[in-house]
Amino acid sequence: MRDSEVGPEEALLSAEIPRGWMRLTRIGGPTVLIEFDGWRILSDPTFDPPGRRYGFGLGASSVKTAGPAVPREHLGRLDAVLVSHDHHADNLDDLGREMLVDTPVVLTTHAGRRRLGGENIIGLSAWENTTLARQDGARLEITATPCRHGPPFSRALVGDVIGFALRRPGEVRTALWVSGDTVKFRGTDQVAARLDIDVAIIHLGAVRFPATGRLTYSLDARRAMRVLERIDPRVALPVHYEGWSHFSEPESHMLEAVEASPARHLIQWLPLGEPTLVRARG
Repeated sequence: MRDSEVGPEEALLSAEIPRGWMRLTRIGGPTVLIEFDGWRILSDPTFDPPGRRYGFGLGASSVKTAGPAVPREHLGRLDAVLVSHDHHADNLDDLGREMLVDTPVVLTTHAGRRRLGGENIIGLSAWENTTLARQDGARLEITATPCRHGPPFSRALVGDVIGFALRRPGEVRTALWVSGDTVKFRGTDQVAARLDIDVAIIHLGAVRFPATGRLTYSLDARRAMRVLERIDPRVALPVHYEGWSHFSEPESHMLEAVEASPARHLIQWLPLGEPTLVRARG
């Protein structure tokens, strides 16, 4: 079910979303426009054009191979931006940084808050939370969830990363979980144990760099499906598996792993650049 009756720019700016649904627009990489209950929230803004090589530290680098499916000037009003981590350009690039200045609230790690500065930046650690408030009185609780962006003992090298759980005040169920860049570890088990999730946006891609061989820094599809088996959301939406040269998992392999999983019925693929309605409640 998609907003196919109107053009993409008009759909992005429209406020008419059926009750019990979300509208999600996959812009590229980890960047998703999230709309529900009148909230308009953007995850990990990346809007630079393709072709540039970015450094990731310790000799690692990656080339951006695809630009955004939606220009940033078409986004319209934003209530908040979620930045899982600010120090890797595939999650926050130069044009993404520019738009943070005019965003009412930016949520990221504590280290990211110190680096980014700005009175609108809120830093969170895993399981810390904050509440967003709109002028119309609407409120939204956001809790940071744990991530480990690489193999054991890699945090000192890759830095802090968080995911985000969005919940309506007074409700037990988590309306939306954004995984952030992570591997499968005890933190993802904690998410499964603590949260009852409707919609999961899960980062894939199996990030690898030649300098570190076969070590992976994000979920491949097989491990992502194991995470989803434990979490058991109502629907899961893969993102962040295309558009950069450091993603190592071929699309064919990713699709095979999804189809081989008992959790394959959870998966819904978001088309690039198309505002897509996703049922948020069973």
